[in-house]
Amino acid sequence: MRASFGRLWTAAAVAWVCVCATGCGNSVKGHTYTGNGQLVSIQFQSGGKAYVSMGPMTSTCTYTQSGNNITLVCEGDTEQLALAGDGSLNGPPDGMLAHLTRAK
Repeated sequence: MRASFGRLWTAAAVAWVCVCATGCGNSVKGHTYTGNGQLVSIQFQSGGKAYVSMGPMTSTCTYTQSGNNITLVCEGDTEQLALAGDGSLNGPPDGMLAHLTRAK
């Protein structure tokens, strides 16, 4: 009985590490995404801060991430982005943030 209880705890600990490692790999924090011929870039910082550059103009924005959904707020405008399985970001199909790839 004692050996099975120890194996159960080991299995639970391994499962928890796997869940945490998977969740951490899906964060945009610390990464830069570019798109639209490198005309657009988003640098996601810690603390929910992001810098969005469109051409020569850069805005300080905020973001939140819930799973694969990112909400980006810049100067009162809100954009919804989705983190794709390949690590890219997808935004509204008709906008400047339609498809962004991770630069670093």
